[in-house]
Amino acid sequence: MNSPEYDLIVFGATSFVGQIMTKHLAEHFATHDAEARWAIAGRSKSKLEELKRSLGSAGRSVPIVVADAASEEELRALCAQTRVVVSTVGPYALYGEPLIKVCAETGTDYCDLTGETQWIKKMVDKYEATAKRSGARIVHCCGFDSVPSDLGVYFLQQQALRQWGAPATKVTMRVKTLKGGASGGTIASMLNAVEEAVADPALRKQLTNAYYLCPDDHGFSARQHYVKSAEHDPDFDAWTAPFVMAAVNERVVHRSNFLSHNSYGDGFTYNEAMLTGSGLRGRLNATAIVAGLGAFIAGAAVKPTRSLMERFLLPKPGEGPSPEAQAAGRYDIRFVGKSESGQTIRTKVTGQGDPGYGSSSKILGQAAISLAFDFSDAGVKTGPEGGFWTPATMFDQRLIGRLTRYAGMRFELA
Repeated sequence: MNSPEYDLIVFGATSFVGQIMTKHLAEHFATHDAEARWAIAGRSKSKLEELKRSLGSAGRSVPIVVADAASEEELRALCAQTRVVVSTVGPYALYGEPLIKVCAETGTDYCDLTGETQWIKKMVDKYEATAKRSGARIVHCCGFDSVPSDLGVYFLQQQALRQWGAPATKVTMRVKTLKGGASGGTIASMLNAVEEAVADPALRKQLTNAYYLCPDDHGFSARQHYVKSAEHDPDFDAWTAPFVMAAVNERVVHRSNFLSHNSYGDGFTYNEAMLTGSGLRGRLNATAIVAGLGAFIAGAAVKPTRSLMERFLLPKPGEGPSPEAQAAGRYDIRFVGKSESGQTIRTKVTGQGDPGYGSSSKILGQAAISLAFDFSDAGVKTGPEGGFWTPATMFDQRLIGRLTRYAGMRFELA
């Protein structure tokens, strides 16, 4: 077989986050991993050419591949040219399946930044056996959801093993700081998920299962605690409120535990929440967040209200934070791990840049680079075999190193 022309192709390069990530990759490859062979792809040649021009000298030699997300024939031709595809074409539940199908069939490695658990579950059920046969490594959730959470737990567990010789069986994650805006693409994905859940009672029930992304025979029975209302957290002596991405991140972390052969333990528990401060003010802040999230979900669940929200209140697909807002964003998330014997360990993951876009685009770009170069030797795949992996089970310390060096993130003891 001929070796593919490219190491990686950015599919959906002209999307909002795709443009940010493409710029990051162009700047990265100009000074690091200079041997990389990469291209940008999408359905509009004119938009791809415009994006290429916007990259200046860094994009002068970047090839263009034209392919439509709905055309399996064009996607098959795209996959024949590369070892790795990184996709930003969302909402993935609406546009992502053809590329997953083709990657699974052709043995092409793939990563994205979806947080749509109902779609991830569907793709695993339909294509995991095919991916295992072909050798394709499919890695969802390689953005802010769920790399800081999933690799954050992985990092904490590595520290626990060094200090205690055993994993933490109880881990909580608390968002201390989160500064950034939301894009139309993220909002569209959330609204689509709400719409699917409203139309399918069985799906609504499934989405409440902490082990939703694990196989039916996962064998876990530990009762998981969800932060659904204002709660006081004694580990931080502060009030907490629900974290909107917990429904994704918690399920990804539990799938990581399953895929790593229960390395966190059969009785492992994990939950996420936002810190809102101490005292009466913290409690009032938490209560206000609970009310706001409830109002958003209630409005999104009713079609007329959802339409009005989309038309007048929410950003449209393709819209998002300004470059200045992306650069000014930041986050600080804290982890507390406890052993069965009562030992405690604290770690933190911090990042510079808007979490959903300024940072997420760099995280996804570095995940794609790691998939292409850290888990391949002279074009021969190394590491995990074909299948659907999580960030913590596909990647390791090498991606953490890349995120620290090139994506403004830190993984540290707290």
